[in-house]
Amino acid sequence: MNIDRAVFVFAGSMILISVTLAHFFSPYWLLLTAWVGFMMFQSAFTGFCPMAMVFKHFGVKPGSAFR
Repeated sequence: MNIDRAVFVFAGSMILISVTLAHFFSPYWLLLTAWVGFMMFQSAFTGFCPMAMVFKHFGVKPGSAFR
């Protein structure tokens, strides 16, 4: 798995988890969904992704989108 796929898996997981938590516990969990969406949006334009930097630190091999 490369950094690109790891970031997409992590983001998708966070979205699904927050939607589930919002359904069962509190709608405020949707703020996590909004935050993940915002970070994905800004990384598409800037190339800056904090999660990609974390994965790189842990030795996940680089992909083509995040370096």
